[in-house]
Amino acid sequence: MSGLYEQAFRHVFYPAYESGFRRRGTLAWLSEYERSQWLSPEQLAALQWDRLKRLLEHCHREVPYYRRRWRELGVTPADIRSMDDYARLPLLTREEMCEHREELKADSWRDRLLYKQTGGTTGEPMTLGYTRESHDRRIAVMWRGYAWAGSRMGRRTMYLWGHLGEDPRAQRWKERLYNAALARRMVNSFHMSEANMAEYAQAVDDYRPDILVGYVSALVRLAEWLEATGRRVHRPQAILCCAETLHEFQRDLIERAFGTHAYNTYGCREVMLIASECEHRHGLHINVDHLVIELEKPAHALPDARTGEVVITDLFNYGMPLLRYVNGDMATAATGSCPCGRGLPLLSRVDGRVVDMIRTPDGRSLPGVFFPYLMGTTEGVTGFQLIQRRLDRLDLTVARGEGFNDDSVARIRHEIQKALGDGIELELHLVDKIPLTRSGKTRLTISELSS
Repeated sequence: MSGLYEQAFRHVFYPAYESGFRRRGTLAWLSEYERSQWLSPEQLAALQWDRLKRLLEHCHREVPYYRRRWRELGVTPADIRSMDDYARLPLLTREEMCEHREELKADSWRDRLLYKQTGGTTGEPMTLGYTRESHDRRIAVMWRGYAWAGSRMGRRTMYLWGHLGEDPRAQRWKERLYNAALARRMVNSFHMSEANMAEYAQAVDDYRPDILVGYVSALVRLAEWLEATGRRVHRPQAILCCAETLHEFQRDLIERAFGTHAYNTYGCREVMLIASECEHRHGLHINVDHLVIELEKPAHALPDARTGEVVITDLFNYGMPLLRYVNGDMATAATGSCPCGRGLPLLSRVDGRVVDMIRTPDGRSLPGVFFPYLMGTTEGVTGFQLIQRRLDRLDLTVARGEGFNDDSVARIRHEIQKALGDGIELELHLVDKIPLTRSGKTRLTISELSS
């Protein structure tokens, strides 16, 4: 029966909704990306370069920030004749993006942008502008990458995901209907604890998903409990691990506990899916027909080093283009090609985004993404750092900005208490700025507890 619904959803319901009712181009872009993944590496490089050149010319015409910066450097798009030339353009940091947000908007798109907010990897919230085409293409790339692991649209899917607060009742019903139509169920991983872990296992058994998608830490936590208790649950056909770094020992644990293959994915809030594993799990295919991904090597790196800081260019966000944007992650390029035959190049691993898990005396634990999520959606927070030195205490330092007030404090305390209970003391320290580490970054969550 589920197979019949999947076919009807893919060929009838979703096209009627996405292309007809919403008038979005997601399916057309998906068809395009499904074709281009099989191009040779040389053909993909040429396609990427053509798209990048068009974006650079647009930025020179319409984006005040790049126009000014390039004028200061004495550079025009005509001077950028290769990827090596492009790699000599200045990097765009998160701080610069926040400071010059208005100047980064294209003149012709200024009043037509969509927006999202992110807490990001440094804790400082920022608002991202993007176009409808950029959004639709990102969704298409996500469908393509997830499908490599068998997660096709319309398949029965459970998400171990995070959610803060309570939506209005009408919004909750709308979300439930939408998720039911998509054949998916959302389960809030932010509420996981030793006391209720059996409820999460039962949720898997009750829904019987073909695909299980979740934060790495949530999947690991459930897998540890399953192994410790000997509990067996419904076996999904595949598990997609998201939002945090997946180490091989964690993959092994997840696969043992659930009895199925786990697939690694890599993305970020700014551009969504960057790379993901195909059926061979030989590395993560980079979506180079949609993005430019560079690995900026440290100054002291050896000439043949393959690890560097991830630098991103979204080739289709013409509304607020981020050229050579540094997202704070580290990754390592793979050597060789994948047996699948796709021309998309590979990352061998993603080294960044390792965020410590926070634990409580009554057995609760939170995935690290909870705190960037909370701080990124709290008014007036410009940065934060959380340190856990004792099981019953958290030290949270919050940098205040414009708009921070008593309501901001109340929301932070309320959401943390709701997630972690009354058994943990929260010491809140308000400052004007979070100091950086020697690497120039702020480590967001630090657990000094022994494992």
